[in-house]
Amino acid sequence: MRALADFTIEPGQGADGGVLHFSGPMVVSSLGLVDRRLRKLSDPVAQIDVRDVERMDTVGAWTVWRLSQQLGAEIVNCRDEAERLIKAISETDTNNESIRAPRLPLIKRVPDEVGTLVIALAVGFLQVVGFLGQAISAAGMILRHPRRFRGLALVHQMELVGVNALGIVGLMSFLVGVVIAQQGAVQLQQFGAEIYTINLVGRLTLRELGILMTAIMVAGRSGSAFAAQLGTMKLTEEVDAMRTIGVSPTEALVLPRIIATMIMLPLLGIYSSVLGIIGGAFLGAVSLGIPFLTFLARIQEVVPIHDVWVGLVKGPVFGLIVALAGCYQGMQVKTNAEEVGTRTTSAVVLAIFTVIVLDAFFAVFFTKIGWG
Repeated sequence: MRALADFTIEPGQGADGGVLHFSGPMVVSSLGLVDRRLRKLSDPVAQIDVRDVERMDTVGAWTVWRLSQQLGAEIVNCRDEAERLIKAISETDTNNESIRAPRLPLIKRVPDEVGTLVIALAVGFLQVVGFLGQAISAAGMILRHPRRFRGLALVHQMELVGVNALGIVGLMSFLVGVVIAQQGAVQLQQFGAEIYTINLVGRLTLRELGILMTAIMVAGRSGSAFAAQLGTMKLTEEVDAMRTIGVSPTEALVLPRIIATMIMLPLLGIYSSVLGIIGGAFLGAVSLGIPFLTFLARIQEVVPIHDVWVGLVKGPVFGLIVALAGCYQGMQVKTNAEEVGTRTTSAVVLAIFTVIVLDAFFAVFFTKIGWG
């Protein structure tokens, strides 16, 4: 049976109080019951005798020191080792001191925080570029050894990213087309030019909103799924297991997702644009008196073909951004399940922000080359 610490109170010789006499090992594993009894101690004590203490660790030394401070008692008959521990505890006692980290003044703290943020952004950008380099390297390896390409994984991801998203993307695009037509018609009617609602819906949908809204929807739907899936695989050490057996996680997990998104996003963008135009035509037939087929025929006349190419060019780039953000954030998970949620949120925010910035860049670029 394991020995436990114990104590007794013996009458003292003076009027200040008795002697608190400890015995047995005063270590963390034997002090549980004794500590509870000591906290209820109300008898006056003048001395704490530790002569019969067999062993003492830091917890035991802190217990003796705490009692001596609370009761105003003197510690007597200490062995050398126990005396050193109690002395060390007494020198580090900070119960009466307020410990606070030094705080820089405001004029220094703001630049320090800004500098830290800028450095973190730079490091994150370099890591994303490095991750993209790994994906390109894996693609080169696949081109050299085509038999290593995982065709079934690609088809599966294309189904998840594209086919399963047709419903929500179609509904969203149809309603956006209705809203654009309705709001545009309200403004154009003031000038008797509601017929130009067709121009507004056609060019805006094919050139900008079709592919942009689709990219945002795919980022929230598939980008977050990529981050959550890969993050969970990192936590369960499946990624490490793949490396152990000689399988490249980039080739098996990342590359199929990136290629599938780059293929399906332009197709979803065209599908979204078509549904947006149909939504505008529906609103035109109901509210503006423009026949449905006339609306669609007029689209072919007023929308230049380069507007279609603008949307198609944006598609693979936006797909690369969405898939890269999701896979990168998922592969950065290291510690716990909470980080999976944090990285998933970061993947969506990063993808949407980058897509919108690139869309603005594309708008300026295509205007400069005469495709405005």
